Amino acid sequence: MFKLIEELEVASPLMQREQQREQWKEDVAPYRRTNLALSWWQIVNTLVPFFLTWYLMYSALSVSYWLTLALAPLAAGCYIRTFIIFHDCTHGSFFKSAWANQLLGLILGVLCLTPFYQWRHSHAIHHAGSGNLDKRITGQVLPMTIKKYMLTNGNILTLTVKEYQQFSAWQRLVYRFYRHPAVLFLIMPVLLFLVIYRFAPAGSGKKERLSVYGTNLAIVLIALPVILMVGLGPFLLVEVPIVIMACSGAVWLFYVQHQYEHSYWESKREWNFVKAALHGSSYYRLPRVLQWFTGNIGFHHIHHLSPRIPNYYLEKCHRASLLFQKTRPLTLWSGLRAIFANLWDEEQQKMVRFSQCKVRD
Repeated sequence: MFKLIEELEVASPLMQREQQREQWKEDVAPYRRTNLALSWWQIVNTLVPFFLTWYLMYSALSVSYWLTLALAPLAAGCYIRTFIIFHDCTHGSFFKSAWANQLLGLILGVLCLTPFYQWRHSHAIHHAGSGNLDKRITGQVLPMTIKKYMLTNGNILTLTVKEYQQFSAWQRLVYRFYRHPAVLFLIMPVLLFLVIYRFAPAGSGKKERLSVYGTNLAIVLIALPVILMVGLGPFLLVEVPIVIMACSGAVWLFYVQHQYEHSYWESKREWNFVKAALHGSSYYRLPRVLQWFTGNIGFHHIHHLSPRIPNYYLEKCHRASLLFQKTRPLTLWSGLRAIFANLWDEEQQKMVRFSQCKVRD
C-alpha cells in the first residue's frame, strides 16, 4: 500500500506536466491559422498611417520643427507595428503560404532596416535557447562576447551572479556599461539597426549574406529618390527621430519580454520548454493604444509557446485559456522596474540588481 502511494507521488508531477503539455497544445490549436482579410487589413492600417504621418512631418517642417517632432511618436509607433508584421513573417505566421511570408518579409525588412533571412536565423536561435543558461555565450573576453551577441545570438547578454562575481573588475565594468539603460535603449538600438545589421556575421549562410547585401542595396535605392525629392536635410530631420524612437522602443520590448524579476533561467538539464515560455516570456499588459502599436506582442508567453499564431490572434488565445491567464502580468509601470534587472541569481531564482550582488576583489 505504502509503495503504491510512493509510486503515485512520483508519477503525479509527471502526469501533471504531461497534462499541462497537452492542455496548451489544445488551447493554441484553434489560433494557429491565418486570416487573409485580417492580415491585409493590418498591412493597410499600419503602413498607410505611417507614410501619411511621415508626409505630415515633412510638411510641418515649414511651420515648426517642434510640430514635426510632436508627430514623430505616432510614426515611430506605426514603425514598431510594421516590425511586428515583419516578425510574424519570419515565423511564417502572417500568411498561409511560405513565399508570401518571405516576400512581404523582404519588403518590410527594407523599411525596418533589417535583413529578413539573417534576422530570421538569429531569431530562431533566440527561440531555441530562451531561458537556457547553457545556450548563452559567456566567453571571458566580454566586449567580444557582447559584439557576438548583437550580431548572431538574438538575445540580450545576461550573466548570473556567480559569473559576474568571478569576472575581473574591468569585465564587470564593461558589463555594467553594456546594461546601462542609456546604452541598452538609446545607443545600442541605433547601432544595431543602422550599423550592425549592415554586415553579415562570420559563418553566415549564402542566403543570409545575400539578404544583408540585398537589403542594404534596396535601402539605398529607395532612400536616394526620396532624398532627391525632399532634400537631404529635410529627410534626415524627419527620418532620424522616427528611427531613434522606433529602434529604442523595439529593443525595449525585446528586453522586457525576457528581462524581469520573476523570469526563468535554467541549465540545459533542467530547462523546460513550457516553463521557459510561460514564465520566461512576459505577459506585458499594456494600455489598449500601446497594445495596438506593439501588435499584441505583449502576449509574449503565448508567442513563445506557439510562434505560428499571428499577432492578431494572440489576445484571443490568451483570453480563451485559463492556463495562459495564470501567467503573472507585467504592467506598464511594473515593467519599468525591469530596467534594473541585471543579473540572474540562481539561488533565489530571480533577476536582481547590481546593488544586491556582493563582489570581493
